[in-house]
Amino acid sequence: MAETAASRTGSVSRKTNETSISVSVNLDGTGKSTISTGVGFFDHMLDQLSRHSLIDMEIESKGDLHIDDHHTVEDTGIAIGQAIAKALGDRRGITRYASIDLAMDETMTKAAVDLSGRPFLVWNVSFSAPKIGTFDTELVREFFQALAQNAGITLHILNHYGANNHHIAETCFKAVARVLRTATEIDPRQAGRVPSTKGTLA
Repeated sequence: MAETAASRTGSVSRKTNETSISVSVNLDGTGKSTISTGVGFFDHMLDQLSRHSLIDMEIESKGDLHIDDHHTVEDTGIAIGQAIAKALGDRRGITRYASIDLAMDETMTKAAVDLSGRPFLVWNVSFSAPKIGTFDTELVREFFQALAQNAGITLHILNHYGANNHHIAETCFKAVARVLRTATEIDPRQAGRVPSTKGTLA
């Protein structure tokens, strides 16, 4: 009988005085998502993250939106990162590295990732306006900082150029989605090994 592959899923529930968040991910999904954060633009970006990474995501966030969106966005990033870290386990057999230059209309953004177990964000993205609709553009960085820190990944995001702030934000999410898709995939040539000369990515 063929051996059944281990499930690469992770779930996190996180509750503070500011937010209540539950996240479930399946790294071997098809990009299906059920997302509700109460922040419309953020929901749209998370849908892109799920769809283009092919990571199934269920996300429900309730936060103190009467104050602003900051706690909801940051804490959702924390929970998604923790769920991805759980799903990766000891990171045995993964591809580990990926990078992409992703184009959308007039905008191009690069993302590169190392699923190293070492959290680090390099952010070289600027917006020409403080808001996209009612969404604070500075929260895009806050989300990716929280994601990288809690997933245990090194993540570099560089916007080469772009005029439309919506497009700049969206290319960040789509580019990160695509590198996560590649880097989390199982590499059959790794033969189940941890892809590090250290023998661990913890």
